Amino acid sequence: MVKNEIFFGALKANDINFYCGVPDSLLKNFCAFLTDQTSNKEHIITANEGGAIALGSGYYLATEKVPMVYLQNSGLGNIVNPLLSLADGEVYGTPMLVLIGWRGEPGVHDEPQHLKQGRVQNALLEAMEIPYYILDADTEDVEGFVNKAVNKAVENLSPVAIVVRKNTFEPYTSLNENNTNYSLKREDAIQLILDKLSNDDLVVSTTGKPSREVYEYRVAKQQGHQNDFLTVGSMGHCSQIALGVALNTNRNVYCLDGDGALIMHMGALSIIGDAGPPNFKHIVLNNGAHDSVGGQPTVAFDISITQIAKASGYENVFIAEKEDELNSALESLQKEDGPALLEVRVKKGARNSLGRPKSTPKENKKLFTNSIKR
Repeated sequence: MVKNEIFFGALKANDINFYCGVPDSLLKNFCAFLTDQTSNKEHIITANEGGAIALGSGYYLATEKVPMVYLQNSGLGNIVNPLLSLADGEVYGTPMLVLIGWRGEPGVHDEPQHLKQGRVQNALLEAMEIPYYILDADTEDVEGFVNKAVNKAVENLSPVAIVVRKNTFEPYTSLNENNTNYSLKREDAIQLILDKLSNDDLVVSTTGKPSREVYEYRVAKQQGHQNDFLTVGSMGHCSQIALGVALNTNRNVYCLDGDGALIMHMGALSIIGDAGPPNFKHIVLNNGAHDSVGGQPTVAFDISITQIAKASGYENVFIAEKEDELNSALESLQKEDGPALLEVRVKKGARNSLGRPKSTPKENKKLFTNSIKR
């Protein structure tokens, strides 16, 4: 395995002192090490991957030094435009390293939403004419590897990708865990919410652990999954999926969102507010972390999600931190017209035994669409 300190040292030796991006489970050990070795001006977790490319470009404009941007390969779609119209060597010419976690690598077990992305990833990089090098646990000369990638970026005045295979970096636990003191666990909050819903209510849940927790609770209660759309990928787009449903049914639609996902495409709030569906109920499970990919912090506890929603045109907003507050807020959410938003502040973390849906995304889609038709 690649030692985090050796990889970091090789970056520093090449005068790379600025890091930004969106966390990924394949990069979590290096990112945890990075957090402990850098200040909050040297390392910034961005709202989305495209923003990270722009941020790195701004750093280069001010310093003429090479930045590093990191992301999961599912974020490639978010960076295509700024890569090709901003950083590309035929436009502004910004040298940068782009560290990409290779989810869904062919021949390596992964979840269904990652399989095609992993299969086409390198072809996408080639189509964009971005040179890439593959880093894995067997890479011996890490310093030489990094030197080659940096020299290529500087020579071409353009981005160069480092594609990281699964289990490349040695395990590392951050010394600066961003734990919270909230009493509610996210899974407990989800169960309380689902218990309050009627048999007609529809649920659209965000990617990652929240959808897994919805699925497992439905199994435990023997309720079936016909009223739930489990968004297994497309981080940040759950609320727009829910909006598309809400505008075309009279049934109440409950969007179970996460703080990192909400922040990733926060402009969605203004579209929801302007569209104004009264049956749209937005519940943001805020644990201040990218919990599904390593627990790295978001800025969600440093902003007011409810005030942003209100300013975006939401009719009603609520906040809850304890079980009794959540029960009360849910009663109000059900009574009041939407679009309405409830922020639930919860602990970071999930149980180790949390499973994954047994049904395929297509099976989930079919059940859900058939439920709406009925």
